[in-house]
Amino acid sequence: MTATERPAAAPRRWDPVVKLTHWTIVAAILANALITEEGSDAHVWVGYALAATLTFRLIWGVIGPAEARFSAFPPSPGRALAHMREIVAGKRAEHASHNPLGALMVYAIWSTLAVIIVTGVLMVSAPAKPEGGPAAAAPPAAAAQSLEREEDEGQEGREGGGEREEGPLVEIHETAVNLLYVLIVLHIAGVVFETRRSGRRIVLAMLPGRR
Repeated sequence: MTATERPAAAPRRWDPVVKLTHWTIVAAILANALITEEGSDAHVWVGYALAATLTFRLIWGVIGPAEARFSAFPPSPGRALAHMREIVAGKRAEHASHNPLGALMVYAIWSTLAVIIVTGVLMVSAPAKPEGGPAAAAPPAAAAQSLEREEDEGQEGREGGGEREEGPLVEIHETAVNLLYVLIVLHIAGVVFETRRSGRRIVLAMLPGRR
């Protein structure tokens, strides 16, 4: 081997469970972002499937093979900074699992997904608005008029694009979803950059049947 030659990068190894949970989470995010209607039964059930898949992946991070365990890619800002210095210096270090920057991204995505799931479940399980309010205590005719006014106002708000009153759970849920989209874009950019920098076929390594 000459001085200018470099050994080929060792292939990244991901076990089938990591691949399955990764692409299932991707499919669930895409389904609820592009296909299902917010608040619909399908949206909720996809959210439950996402919760089950994420939970399974977290369990696998404790009992799975070495490269899938949390100990293989601990969240460490210090290591992430050191990795960034390596990138600037043009150095390349081999990592059996996620590199330190990728590890921080993984934990950020998982944490954001957890917030989305928890707030979504709380919104679904929240008790319905009580019917025993002022309208219910009023005479039937007055109650009917009050209900009709509320429906008309709600319809006008939807048609006119007016703001609807939202509770803190809805706001947190939507903020976390928007943050997730930003993290996904950064994650994809990081994968592209690392693929070009290291020569590893990172996406291909995550496909079924690849090692």
